[in-house]
Amino acid sequence: MRRNVYFKAIPFSKSDVTIALESGVDAIITDADHVAAIEALGRGRVLSPEQMLFLSLLAKEDEQKAVTGLAQGAEVVLEQGWEIIPVENILAQQENLGLEVDSLEQARVAAGILEKGVATLVVLPGGVLELKAIVREMKLSQGTMPLEAAEVISVDPVGLGHRICVDTLSLLQTGQGMLVGNTSAFSFLVHAETETNPYVAPRPFRINAGSVHSYAILPDDRTAYLEELVPGREVLIVGADGTTSAAVVGRCKTEIRPMLLITARIGDVMGRVFLQNAETIRVVREDGSPVSVVLLMPGDRILCHLDQAGRHFGMRIQEEIFE
Repeated sequence: MRRNVYFKAIPFSKSDVTIALESGVDAIITDADHVAAIEALGRGRVLSPEQMLFLSLLAKEDEQKAVTGLAQGAEVVLEQGWEIIPVENILAQQENLGLEVDSLEQARVAAGILEKGVATLVVLPGGVLELKAIVREMKLSQGTMPLEAAEVISVDPVGLGHRICVDTLSLLQTGQGMLVGNTSAFSFLVHAETETNPYVAPRPFRINAGSVHSYAILPDDRTAYLEELVPGREVLIVGADGTTSAAVVGRCKTEIRPMLLITARIGDVMGRVFLQNAETIRVVREDGSPVSVVLLMPGDRILCHLDQAGRHFGMRIQEEIFE
């Protein structure tokens, strides 16, 4: 679930607002006298408390006020002091609820209520020192992705093809990459160019992701062909431990290069991916270490992800499909 993170700059503090802007919050809430001052510090959404419905949960009828407000399209925020059970009662009837929080711990609680959590977190000035961590975890983290060890069946040169390098706005770490495959049902963890080698310098922002027709797994349970990725779109970054985060695409570079067809198997399920035939292109071993595709051998075990087949314009559909 995509969550909004707002910062409540009441009382106004220029230093707090600067931190909020640098953290990448979705909006800053302030009084009318300070809107111009905030807009001068950086481009972003600025709201006044009057544009929202702030409620304190003091009695059972306050729950109904929140439900009614949400049903009427108001942006409802429960003020500090909320408790989990009343929030659950509201979320069971309406979505898009907001909660005030003042710490990363409280933000995590709010994000986990009824498993899906609330739609908006309004961070109070008391939580400003943890604001960057809150935004990073609530906006970038995408939960975990189950990975399994697949047995490599073959690695075959197949000639030339258009392949795409995905350059992101993020610096990736060893063990991280993108899930890419010939189908959405079987994808391979293709490692970022984080490792040192004798030929080129590391480019930890880049994943040499594969052929133009390949599926890439995106945030929010979406997929796209690699050829469809453009600057500003988000891709899903996956670690060898299954942790995931969103990264923004800065550039996609398409070039004709010699390609390899890698075939692997998990149980009775077969999967394939086309990757560039070069030492710098890596997948991930079962132990989480990157291995170059030119060193990959039948019998090696690499990390992959199994899913249900069936996508329409990147969205999951229920359909009998064979790829």
